Amino acid sequence: MAVMAAPENTPVWVDTSRCKACDICVDACPAGVLAMKAEPTSTLGAMISIVAPEACIGCNECELTCPDFAIYVAEKKEFKFAKLTDSAKARQEAIKNNGYRLPEDYKEAN
Repeated sequence: MAVMAAPENTPVWVDTSRCKACDICVDACPAGVLAMKAEPTSTLGAMISIVAPEACIGCNECELTCPDFAIYVAEKKEFKFAKLTDSAKARQEAIKNNGYRLPEDYKEAN
């Protein structure tokens, strides 16, 4: 099997053909980078979405918790990751409180 190559300037990406929309990765992400979005063609009616790639801290929690090996995080030597901020923590809390979906009316705290 070939090593997965990171798309250029991308901290985290998903192989949606492997993803079963279990939302475990969304729950594991401390920075609110991931959320579920409506996807009518998915068995569960949702699919993973990368809503804030610029906030990825490179912790690999999403990749490590994915039971289907569908999510990947860039290597630290290939990408400069963000620091965990209060606004990222607030976004994650909002996502969890909204059934693992980013609220439509969500505004970033500055």
